[in-house]
Amino acid sequence: MHLTALFDQSLLSRANRSAVEYMDGGALHSLTFGQVEVRANQMARELTVRGLTRGDRLCVHLANGMPFIDLFLACVRLGVVIVPINILYKERELRHIVMDSEPRAMVTHAESDALYPEGVPRWPVEQLAVNAARRSTDRVLTAVEGDAPAAIIYTSGTTGTAKGAVLSHGNFAANGRNVTTAWQITDSDRYLAVLPLFHVHGLGNGLHAWLISGCRMRLAERFDQRTAGAMFREFKPTLFFGVPTIYVRLLDPAVISDADARTIGVGARLFVSGSAPLPAHVFEAFQTRFGHTILERYGMSESLMILSNPYDAERRAGTVGQPLPGVTVRLTDEANAPVADGDVGEVQVKSPALFSGYWRRPDATKAAFTTDGWFHTGDLGVQAADGYYALRGRRGDLIISGGFNIYPREIEELLLEDTRVREAVVVGVADDARGEVPVAYIVADATLDTAELTERCSAQLASFKTPRAFVRVEALPRTALGKVQKHLLPPWNP
Repeated sequence: MHLTALFDQSLLSRANRSAVEYMDGGALHSLTFGQVEVRANQMARELTVRGLTRGDRLCVHLANGMPFIDLFLACVRLGVVIVPINILYKERELRHIVMDSEPRAMVTHAESDALYPEGVPRWPVEQLAVNAARRSTDRVLTAVEGDAPAAIIYTSGTTGTAKGAVLSHGNFAANGRNVTTAWQITDSDRYLAVLPLFHVHGLGNGLHAWLISGCRMRLAERFDQRTAGAMFREFKPTLFFGVPTIYVRLLDPAVISDADARTIGVGARLFVSGSAPLPAHVFEAFQTRFGHTILERYGMSESLMILSNPYDAERRAGTVGQPLPGVTVRLTDEANAPVADGDVGEVQVKSPALFSGYWRRPDATKAAFTTDGWFHTGDLGVQAADGYYALRGRRGDLIISGGFNIYPREIEELLLEDTRVREAVVVGVADDARGEVPVAYIVADATLDTAELTERCSAQLASFKTPRAFVRVEALPRTALGKVQKHLLPPWNP
């Protein structure tokens, strides 16, 4: 299904209804769905003038804002493949994604201080917006099939190098309709959007649910605990998507007062959490303070949403619910045989929202699927007799911090570039606010000041990837074959 046809339920059929409000230049602005449609048409014409055609890739390195939405909708109707990039990424990460996706161009802010690879045209979004505003408002639409790529979402893989998951129009359509129906999102909802649009949680769930349901959205550049209370009071959302880190912040009386918490709880309809495990104590504390039971769900960049606690039935702490409609899940052991209820196994999935493969990585794509067509999530889970699933960690070493994926290998390789570091291993350590944080264990010369390593990581990696601490050890515990035994590392206490 062409996504534009799905979005037309709001862009055309609800043209005169309020669609979105957002801050720009210090002032609050609002648009109807008809005005969003006009902007999308004008941006599509501007991209066409610049030579973009069906199948071309366009990297977008922008924070949340209307320009991101304009570009996304324009790419969808032109058949251009959008490649959203985490705004926290720096030179090392940017270079890999841009060189791997081979875009026709990349869109950034004119004043961005990020270091981008040479040889790829860089289009300042400010100039794009000015030019687009002069273009015709007539719709331009390129015919694409449902299996045509709509986006390439880069995610860490088993080698530590980010791989591009190719998601189609059909994948996004199936997922968008699923969550909108399962979570009963309607045009009477008021959705407070604070999650980054470069991430599938904000893009595949939030943005698509808004466009499909026709609800009203307040788009924030990011979640800012300093202004969260005012934003909730002013907008009075009925619908909110967050990651566990955000819910921890909302429990802080300095962020949301007790009086505001009660008011928010009365006006809200649904709070959804994902992208990282929600601690049971946060689940319970939120229920007590806001009077709402958070709906926890589970998905991945490659598969979009897989499991969800129900809207109308029990939302069970420590679980991610049951498969969404049309999604099939199984748990298997290392021999790929099904495990019994109550036993831990790898979560494998089949779904209409499941990606087609990794961009130009047939080897990785083949390894990601079983011979009978199931996708290896790499996550371990257990199923109760009544069908509820709970996650039990990951088969790999992926760290999820504040909803963002961190693969230790990438950090380890950077640390080992310093010749004074002889060995390095990075592990995830539990953290109340972010779920997990990376901690590095190193074997290094006594002359090395670990502050230098912090500075190196901060300069070359996104902030959430910088290790919280560097623990010196005389040697890393290894097996006879040289594999590091992480469970034998000394505990780190902050």
